[in-house]
Amino acid sequence: MFKRLFGEHGAKNVVTLFHKPSSQASTRVLTLLKQTHAQSVAHATEDQASSHHAQDRAERTEFELDVTEAAPTTDQLKNILEYLGGSSAAGKVISGASNESDAMRMLKADGNAFQRPLVVDWNQGKAVAGENESEILNLIRSVPKETDKA
Repeated sequence: MFKRLFGEHGAKNVVTLFHKPSSQASTRVLTLLKQTHAQSVAHATEDQASSHHAQDRAERTEFELDVTEAAPTTDQLKNILEYLGGSSAAGKVISGASNESDAMRMLKADGNAFQRPLVVDWNQGKAVAGENESEILNLIRSVPKETDKA
């Protein structure tokens, strides 16, 4: 809570894109995230140069974009499934998986079973599977609520 009240100066929210360059959907998501990231950096600079009231708006201005072509680790996969609503989301993330243990087993056997693109905001504990632009923008622009990380 202390960090929330006073901000984490110098610390940014990390947003990871699990990316597959050969996938048009993944490439579109990467372009969207790069554009949004560039805008966030520009707005952050404007906010620093202007009044502090701009920081009161309910939209996050900065995030660190992490793009990886690697499949997630088993710990990351566990978190991602939790962020997406639990074991029932396994099929969205791992092709053919019906539950979390199935997803873990399939990921270990074949990292290519992991479905990309997938965007994860680790700080908020939220993820978006696929290329739904409005969901991704909502994820990127939302400010973590106090109750989200109780």
